[in-house]
Amino acid sequence: MSEEILEETVDIKEAHPMDFLLTEELYVPAAGELRDGIVVRDRENEVLIDIGAKSEGIIPAAELDDMDEETRAKLCEDAEVTVFVVDPEGKKNSIILSYTQALQEQEWMTIAEYKENKTLCQCRVLGVNRGGLLTEIGHLRGFLPKSQLQRRRQSKEEINKLVGKMMDVKIIEVDHEQRRIIMSERAAMRELRAAKRKDLMTTLSKGDVCEGTVVHLADFGAFVDIGGMEGLVHVSELSWKRINHPSAVLKTGDKIKVAVLSIDKDKQRLALSLKKLQPDPWTLVADEYKVGQLVEAKITKIASYGVFARINDDNGLVGLIHISELSDAHVEHPREIVKASEMVAVRVIRINPRKRQIGLSIKQVSSDKYLEADMAAAGNMAIGQTEETEVEVVEAVEAEVVAEESGEQSE
Repeated sequence: MSEEILEETVDIKEAHPMDFLLTEELYVPAAGELRDGIVVRDRENEVLIDIGAKSEGIIPAAELDDMDEETRAKLCEDAEVTVFVVDPEGKKNSIILSYTQALQEQEWMTIAEYKENKTLCQCRVLGVNRGGLLTEIGHLRGFLPKSQLQRRRQSKEEINKLVGKMMDVKIIEVDHEQRRIIMSERAAMRELRAAKRKDLMTTLSKGDVCEGTVVHLADFGAFVDIGGMEGLVHVSELSWKRINHPSAVLKTGDKIKVAVLSIDKDKQRLALSLKKLQPDPWTLVADEYKVGQLVEAKITKIASYGVFARINDDNGLVGLIHISELSDAHVEHPREIVKASEMVAVRVIRINPRKRQIGLSIKQVSSDKYLEADMAAAGNMAIGQTEETEVEVVEAVEAEVVAEESGEQSE
């Protein structure tokens, strides 16, 4: 026999399919392990999986029956799957495996990573008990204490609305052995708001107009959420008119547009304005008021040199009554003539929209200088009143006629 034939014979012997048993150790499964395998047979009552052991492992029918259609479809033949070793020596020395438990174990590892890395995740609300919410994250059950909900959601009515919904949460406790997962919505919202604040601080500019929601009212102003960050609308920026309390123009939950007045990036504070988006009454003053016009005003401040008075109309502009315009007689101090909060009749004697000034006078209310204009205004008012009176008389006569006719018909 030639040397070439001998070499081929040796190669054939070395390539025997069972030779690996002499050179490699078989995998011996242990309970509680996760193992990658391949589905080799999918039958109605069980699924056989090759995990590299001396025999194939089995996912029993009881587990298959509890699977939803989507999960069951993943166990088709030749599929690569990860399984959990339940019992390495089950009935008839078969290896009992679980696909569902493998998913859960993988999820426990993921949950632990969420907590370790402080990663936000989502859960589904399954139900409510006295202490908080029963939740589900993947195939695992968790708990969200009532104290870890956002404050606005802690009423019984608001909590019940959450059942069946998804929520952003942060994992604050994981105990695999006790199978306990505790989560917090408040912690998640803090991180989300911090991220949004950081983003807003880099994108917002003075003068920008934003849509927001009123979240809180205080004596000094209103706090408005403009997409994850709260800004303050000071009471002086709520309206061009004087506002004693924000509740006079806003209520919690209102959707409004605001202008950005200033941005403090170091302190992460926003100053907002509502009145900047409203017409400035000083731009309309020339159309609303005329020199010589009589108006009613309320005394707002008394100084040694004169009196400030707010015109009693929708604009609410404040004008100055100089001490010399209080009376024809000499006045030592304005308190001799008027007192704070008093309503007085005044005449407009000066208008300067550019300087935002309007001059008023009490002593010129009865001045002969404006007699003709006052008579014309009074005449127009009288004509209007006469027309209204005539209409009222006609309506009254018509009503009497109808009544009389009705009476005659009834007789």
